[in-house]
Amino acid sequence: MPRLQLLLVASLLLAAVSPAPAQSLLVCGWDEVFVLDVSAAPRKVWSWKAVDRPELPEPYKTKFRTTDECKPVAGDRVLITASSDGAALVERSTGRTVWWAECGNTHSAELLPGDRIVLACSVREGTGNRLSLFDAREPARELFATELFSGHGVVWDASRSLLWALGEKELFAYRLKDWDTPRPGLRVDSRYPLPDVGGHELGAVPDSPHLIVSTHAGVWRFDRDAHTFTPDPDLGNVHDVKSAVIDPKTGRLAYTQAETPDWWTSHIRFRHPAGDVHLAGERLYKVRWIR
Repeated sequence: MPRLQLLLVASLLLAAVSPAPAQSLLVCGWDEVFVLDVSAAPRKVWSWKAVDRPELPEPYKTKFRTTDECKPVAGDRVLITASSDGAALVERSTGRTVWWAECGNTHSAELLPGDRIVLACSVREGTGNRLSLFDAREPARELFATELFSGHGVVWDASRSLLWALGEKELFAYRLKDWDTPRPGLRVDSRYPLPDVGGHELGAVPDSPHLIVSTHAGVWRFDRDAHTFTPDPDLGNVHDVKSAVIDPKTGRLAYTQAETPDWWTSHIRFRHPAGDVHLAGERLYKVRWIR
């Protein structure tokens, strides 16, 4: 075979076996938040622990013992919350914590317009059961709070100018109030009873009007236009789902399910295509696709 043909065949074979672009998940659940490359053999490629961060005030270093949210936001930043009451905004490129706050049993966070941060705080007498609003440029200073029993999820909906927030029995939609003033707030626009109790996961389905909502007994899709709940096509009958997220580029679903009687799992499971990553000894809670 002529040399040119050999080179062409070799280049085609090399292209056929070249690895696909990396797929990575942001993972949390214990005292560590990390990025896991799942494009081949799973491996950690980034890690953050509160106890290792010198810029984080000492009293806050114990507030991230049980992380329960790790959400990529604008730029290379990551929002982290913990049921041990901590919340942080972290630069992934440097690992530096640029903002921090506390709220009782914090379970989720979202970045809002104007670089403000809202926390969903779950059951904790005196300091929990609320939405709590902060400015990302001012650590620890709460600007506004409103009651939300067993707050577990928050998602900003830019196209509808709504903040969706998940509680124990209802899904709420909030409008931004007095947003251009020093005293911003949130007001309830509408509320929708859940088809089951125990609201937990709340996330947006890419390129869709749907939200993913998990409850104790299963997972649902909420149509933000029709205002209706229907069983999730993949996880409708899967109980105790702590996180479920769809990769906007590939459509692959990653999720975590508590291993009864514990609140955590050592498995990350997938659909489209199906798969299972087992991280022995880890206490995993939520996963989020990250690019």
